Amino acid sequence: MSSVMKPSPDTNKRVRLTREQRLSQLIEVAWRLVREEGTDALTLPRMAEEAAVAKPVVYDHFGTRNGLLAALYQDFDARQTVVMDAAIAASDKTLEATARTIASTYVECVLAQGREIPGVLAALAGSPELADVKRAYQLVYIEKCRKVLNPFAGEKGIAAAGFWAMLGAADGLSQAAATGEITADEAQRELYETISAMVRRSGR
Repeated sequence: MSSVMKPSPDTNKRVRLTREQRLSQLIEVAWRLVREEGTDALTLPRMAEEAAVAKPVVYDHFGTRNGLLAALYQDFDARQTVVMDAAIAASDKTLEATARTIASTYVECVLAQGREIPGVLAALAGSPELADVKRAYQLVYIEKCRKVLNPFAGEKGIAAAGFWAMLGAADGLSQAAATGEITADEAQRELYETISAMVRRSGR
């Protein structure tokens, strides 16, 4: 006599994610959408479809499309911070080593994100609300750089204008490397020279 297989208690049972796990899943889906289809495809209803969740779940996490874009930039910044902090801690405490570390980690983080980050940065610039979000993270990054570079600066320290020039160079060079207009080595080398020159000028 043949036996009938009874369904396992776990059959068709959905695994319930924590809020943090769900957020990580949605962020991963968002980056994939940007990578494959560009930022124009990044809408909350599309996110829900791609992540196979109800629309209210996505709206609960991000609220608006701007909220989603801000979350992507926050995710990128958090990973960039981890990489930079670890590299600075492991590098020699000299101007050359510190400047090279800042330059290399910035470019490498942008390249690691691939084609997605230029689109997100462009979207951030298109909205005053998102521009404020980006500026807040830029100020934190500048302060981090000031802390590690000031020991090599003159008595007056490094002027704020110098850091904004450095950041503009970092963005421009990294995006040029991401689009293949220059190599990663060229971007890192030029950014290193920019940072070194900024610090040396502070001693004059």
